[in-house]
Amino acid sequence: MAEAGFFYLFAVLAVASGAMVILARNPVHAVLFLVLAFFNAAGLFVLLGAEFLAMLLVIVYVGAVSVIFLFVVMMLDVDFAALKAGFIKNAKIGAIIGGVVLAELVVLFSYRGLNIASTINAAAPIPVAGSGVTNTAALGQILYTKYVYLFQTSGVILLVAMIGAIVLTLKHRVGVKRQSIAEQVSRDPAKTLEVVKVPTGGSVIPASKRREAAE
Repeated sequence: MAEAGFFYLFAVLAVASGAMVILARNPVHAVLFLVLAFFNAAGLFVLLGAEFLAMLLVIVYVGAVSVIFLFVVMMLDVDFAALKAGFIKNAKIGAIIGGVVLAELVVLFSYRGLNIASTINAAAPIPVAGSGVTNTAALGQILYTKYVYLFQTSGVILLVAMIGAIVLTLKHRVGVKRQSIAEQVSRDPAKTLEVVKVPTGGSVIPASKRREAAE
């Protein structure tokens, strides 16, 4: 009974947050509602026994993707009037697509062969009942044994994409001093360092003033 109550609570909040992401006029508020939707979806995953996917939503999407969205929205000078005009212009096409998706969902949930018990048995998060293997441990065993090469390949692809994004967005400004590792390594200590003996009670005289006094 408690699980059903938590399910309906998380489900209603997730649907309401998703609706507010679209209906919110302030883009910052829309991103915050998106974060709330992610948290409620994570709660649903915990109820299903998929704690790995729940933590993935919280750590990756809430901690990284949503924050990036928030910074992008706050940093970019977006013309919201033009965006609203484009939304009104394409409202008919959006309504048609939304109607098609809604009809597909109605047909899917009205299918008699689909019931909750069959979906739970077919997609049990723990592979062997009573084995003591958690969902996260089971996923780790599969990823790092059967799909280890595909897992490493996806990591390399993401690394290349990150490097490409940095290279494309890097801009060199004129008049900005930059660090040269080769020049720093090849410097001669005799030309860059100076040992000065300071008399007792005296002070260090800069080299420029000593040259002026000598001249």
